[in-house]
Amino acid sequence: MERLATRTSRIRQIEEILLVAPRGLRATEIARRLDVNRRTVYRDLDFLSEQGVPVWQERGRFGINRTRYLSTVHLTFHEATALVLAGLLLSRTIDERNRHVVTALRKLAATLPHPLCVHLGRAAERVQTQVDGYRQVQVLETIAEGWGNGLKVEVGYRSPRSGTLYARVISPYALEPTPSGIYVIGYDDWAEDMRTFKLDRLETADLLDEPFTIPDNFDLDAYLANSWGIMTGDDITEVVLRFVPDVIAHVHERQWHPSQRIETLADGRCILRVKIAEPIEMLPWIRGWGPQVEVLAPDWLRQQVSEDLLRAVAMYENAGLE
Repeated sequence: MERLATRTSRIRQIEEILLVAPRGLRATEIARRLDVNRRTVYRDLDFLSEQGVPVWQERGRFGINRTRYLSTVHLTFHEATALVLAGLLLSRTIDERNRHVVTALRKLAATLPHPLCVHLGRAAERVQTQVDGYRQVQVLETIAEGWGNGLKVEVGYRSPRSGTLYARVISPYALEPTPSGIYVIGYDDWAEDMRTFKLDRLETADLLDEPFTIPDNFDLDAYLANSWGIMTGDDITEVVLRFVPDVIAHVHERQWHPSQRIETLADGRCILRVKIAEPIEMLPWIRGWGPQVEVLAPDWLRQQVSEDLLRAVAMYENAGLE
């Protein structure tokens, strides 16, 4: 029994090792990590293949095709609840019909107890009723395969400003969902620098047979630390906002940004300070507070919000004259 347990543990280790090695490993490397001989590794790899694990072999290296890999996960009730909440949030973020999201939510729902399965089923139906997003889904599939297998992707990016379609070759380091859509963050060969692309603006995506390696020092959280949402950069600006007393509780109830500082004033108002790379990204959020917030700094952002509000007033006044 002990020998069987040892082999089972070793096979699980091989599976875990290969899952985090997108370019694969040689049998000698696996054997060295597990302190066994190569013949043992070969037998274990054959066993994994027989059990349906998509093991590939090329030029003496072994790996797992992660786009075909299915994992078995055992969840506690509260872990399942966390996934239900994530599924509900995802269903409100995606605005096209994505068959992978629908089937994933339904499969997960089928494994959960009542009433959790009911809520996930509702989330799946919400995505199912969205408009057809065949092109967007194809782009996401290709980007995800490049991300999962460490392969570069050639994309066609439509500039929202000029309308020009640009061909770029990118190394997808990460996919990042936001309330405004899904973004791919990675190295752009043309720019020779990191770039962020919104998936909705990618019209084509083709997987290339050109591997890439994410640098060991790349940290996604650190990369996005100075962004309000997804836009980042080297120049940091302090944004200062003053809120009316009626919304102080709402301002305090959550952390809007890691750099935030909140100061309560003697007259009942409060000041929120954040340091971010691209304050322009805050505009929709600031507008959402309406007359309950005033931009104090920077001056250009205050001017922008002021002009937006004046245009809105003029639009309503003109509408009343029609």
